[in-house]
Amino acid sequence: MFDGITPKVTMKELAYYLALPYTIELIREEDATWFARVVELPGCLSAGDSAEDAAGMIQDAMAGWIELALEDGRSIPEPKPREEYSGKFVVRVPRSLHRDLVEAAAKEQVSLNQFIATVLARAVGRPAPQPATVGRYQPASLKATGVY
Repeated sequence: MFDGITPKVTMKELAYYLALPYTIELIREEDATWFARVVELPGCLSAGDSAEDAAGMIQDAMAGWIELALEDGRSIPEPKPREEYSGKFVVRVPRSLHRDLVEAAAKEQVSLNQFIATVLARAVGRPAPQPATVGRYQPASLKATGVY
């Protein structure tokens, strides 16, 4: 029962939330300032001159955010569970795009799979995946013509 007095936050409650695997993003601004933010806790962020500074201060920001939410009686979002992904998905594309992708992959001398994985990785700001095997892909159409 709430009696008008702000409920005290127990260390046990705070420790519970701080131990959860929240998603922390590091973002670099153009002026070289780094920000760390907790995805699940709106407005919970820290800043620093380096990624290490920002990441090091995010725990204090989380503790303050959670403590204030507990004192105010607000619900505290828990981390989103990490979903398992197979690494495979089907994409339907027009035949002309399929042809263009095959030709672009051949020009780069990589498999269609590797070419598309690289393009997708770049689109979301990740480094290109490394091929699992060493060697060059030669499409059957090029092998048949002897052009490669």
